Amino acid sequence: MSREMQPSRSEYARFLAEITRRVATAHLRAAVTVNEKLLDLHWQIGKAIVDRQENAGWGDEVILRLAEDLKREFPGTRGFSRSNLFSMRQWYLAYRDSGISPTAIGQIPWGHNLLILNRIEDLEQRLWYVQETVRNGWSRSVLGHQIETDLYRRQAAATKDCNFARVLPRPQSDLAQELLKDPYQFDFLGLGTKIRERDLERALIDHLREFLIELGVGFAYVGSQYRLEVARKEYFIDLVFYHLRLRSLVAIDLKMEESRPGDAGQMSFYLSALDDLVKSPEDRPSIGIILCKSKDRTTVEYSLRDTSKPIGVSAYRLTNALPRELQESLPTLEQLERELERPS
Repeated sequence: MSREMQPSRSEYARFLAEITRRVATAHLRAAVTVNEKLLDLHWQIGKAIVDRQENAGWGDEVILRLAEDLKREFPGTRGFSRSNLFSMRQWYLAYRDSGISPTAIGQIPWGHNLLILNRIEDLEQRLWYVQETVRNGWSRSVLGHQIETDLYRRQAAATKDCNFARVLPRPQSDLAQELLKDPYQFDFLGLGTKIRERDLERALIDHLREFLIELGVGFAYVGSQYRLEVARKEYFIDLVFYHLRLRSLVAIDLKMEESRPGDAGQMSFYLSALDDLVKSPEDRPSIGIILCKSKDRTTVEYSLRDTSKPIGVSAYRLTNALPRELQESLPTLEQLERELERPS
């Protein structure tokens, strides 16, 4: 009987990422069709209310009356509360003069749309969060986290501190730049400021789900303190992931101090070793991300200027999490929505 072969960690990470993508895609396709029809109905209701109010002079009382009548006509059907009808009107008004069709913003659930509508005023940012939600499959809680941590600004700022555009071909360089944020938010850790690199690494592994959300979609975990043997010497990379869309290994080096010129050289060495010793023939060049407590933009620019390996440098921010007893005492978003929909 032949001995069964076991895949390496990087091979299995690629396999898991591919299966995960297929399952998620199948679920998404089934949900999108139903969601688009529901959002089109909400758009039409919002438009009808606005038309009557603007052309016939109807007041807000008609919305209260409509909510009661729709509940009576469709008993047991949710979604026609007065707060929801007001939201349909607000949603229609927010986009009607922009030339945006309901199809463009109807690819994400109604709750996601309301979250974006209520928290983001700028049209360009609203559409960016819609597109990123579609592409990344964010849940409503994840979307809320991304808005609260200002991902739109952080991702735009991070593109200045990498050499991806110079050393990688498009569209891979564009995808690689989307990996970077400035700063990364590690508020889910609840760590103080006086910690070691190994403490940060251990905490990120313990909170791997939240860490992957902050990194972005497409990451599969390969390992921590990933061992490389070069010229009979051992070297260890803090964290290694595989990115499905980029089809690249991603090495992450954690620094508890300001970024230094030598960090890029060390990362370049790691990437060369990964490309020679670990990367599969069908994979693209490995990518490096240096996460440091702080950075000087000029130093980073000089460090990366003549480097041929794809490397990005970003800062991270540690904040203390809310105490557990306080978290448990706060109402959830769903509880607040139910409370708002209760008749006064």
